[in-house]
Amino acid sequence: MKLKTFDPLDYLQNDEDCRLALIAAYEEDPGDGSLITSTLGDIAKARGMSQLARETGLSRENLYRSLSGEGRPEFATILKVSRALGYSMAPMHEKM
Repeated sequence: MKLKTFDPLDYLQNDEDCRLALIAAYEEDPGDGSLITSTLGDIAKARGMSQLARETGLSRENLYRSLSGEGRPEFATILKVSRALGYSMAPMHEKM
């Protein structure tokens, strides 16, 4: 039996797929932001890293490194990437 290597890009086919993946990353992140960061990286790859680099003013190399899940991007980088991808980091509701 030959198993296919999992590639998240196979499952990020449209905006809704990307949105749901990011929601899941926020819910499952271990608390260090690594899952959120790597999911943003996967979404960036699915949508086109070159375009994202132009929109954020960051180099492709910096984006790949920062969004690898192993990188430690500055919060400003996460904000730029999130905004360029069309995501808001504003609170959705009050905590009860």
